[in-house]
Amino acid sequence: MQKKNLTKFLKLIFPLLIGILFIYLTVKDTTAEDRETIIEAVKNADYRFVILSLILGMISHLSRAYRWNFMLHPMGYRPKLINNVLAIFITYIANLGVPRSGEFFRATVMKTYEDIPFEKSFGTIIAERMVDLMMLLLVIGIALLIQFDFIMLFLKEQSFNPTSLALVILLVGLGLWILVKQLKRSKSVLAIKIIGLIEGLTEGVLTLVKMPKKWAYIFHTFLIWGLYVFMFYIVKWALPETVDLPFEALLIGFLVGAITISATNGGIGIYPFSVSLVLISYGISKESSLAFGWIMWTAQTIMVLIFGGLSFLVLPLLNRKK
Repeated sequence: MQKKNLTKFLKLIFPLLIGILFIYLTVKDTTAEDRETIIEAVKNADYRFVILSLILGMISHLSRAYRWNFMLHPMGYRPKLINNVLAIFITYIANLGVPRSGEFFRATVMKTYEDIPFEKSFGTIIAERMVDLMMLLLVIGIALLIQFDFIMLFLKEQSFNPTSLALVILLVGLGLWILVKQLKRSKSVLAIKIIGLIEGLTEGVLTLVKMPKKWAYIFHTFLIWGLYVFMFYIVKWALPETVDLPFEALLIGFLVGAITISATNGGIGIYPFSVSLVLISYGISKESSLAFGWIMWTAQTIMVLIFGGLSFLVLPLLNRKK
């Protein structure tokens, strides 16, 4: 029991410590005058564009909630759209506390309020994450096409080793494959339960192939990711120094932010720091680059806290009979 509690504690604290480390790195490399300049830049930003960015973010969440039904309907489940929306906001606020815990909360919400088996809704969420990963890889591919030399130079400067990352992914995948093979051969009660869970997850993932409205799903997928990119891009007009940044610079900034945001609780510390590195590489001052990163992160976090918190309150009220 103590070991289990320690593991939970480390899962919560370790990402926070990473975030605190990056906040420290940000502060360490700035003087008091620099910090004052950053604060002034944040204060004087044109928040009309930040609000517009948040509106685009809200539309993307609504689209994601609507798209989810394309996977749930073929399995015979027809949840209320409002429950989908609230479950998605709960996902985001949960991830602020413990990274990747939101997916479990989301499936639990659907089990509680829509009577959808946990493993089936969780399977659709896993499928959704796979689609998100493919879209992220597509955006990375586009960025490589238009800014290959810059990206390679940037990664080299940050001491990034893609070969090591690929090797780790390969080893993890091989380990999981061996584990599943061994479980299928086992006759133990635990192994049978785990295989049952895997089969439920597989059914959820396979809805991607079986769904009748594939083109609608694809449309919403591109809409969601287009909104993600544009909500990042539009904030460039909030600060005078970033107004003239080209699209490719902000596309790479978006990618770096998207990749690093899952490393800590909601990207605390590491998101503004990482985004600023990209903008600095394009000639933007350190102060304005950090201001841009902190504005983006703070605005999104406040939105998640407000709507995620309201979702916890509203869900039971809308589903009193359940």
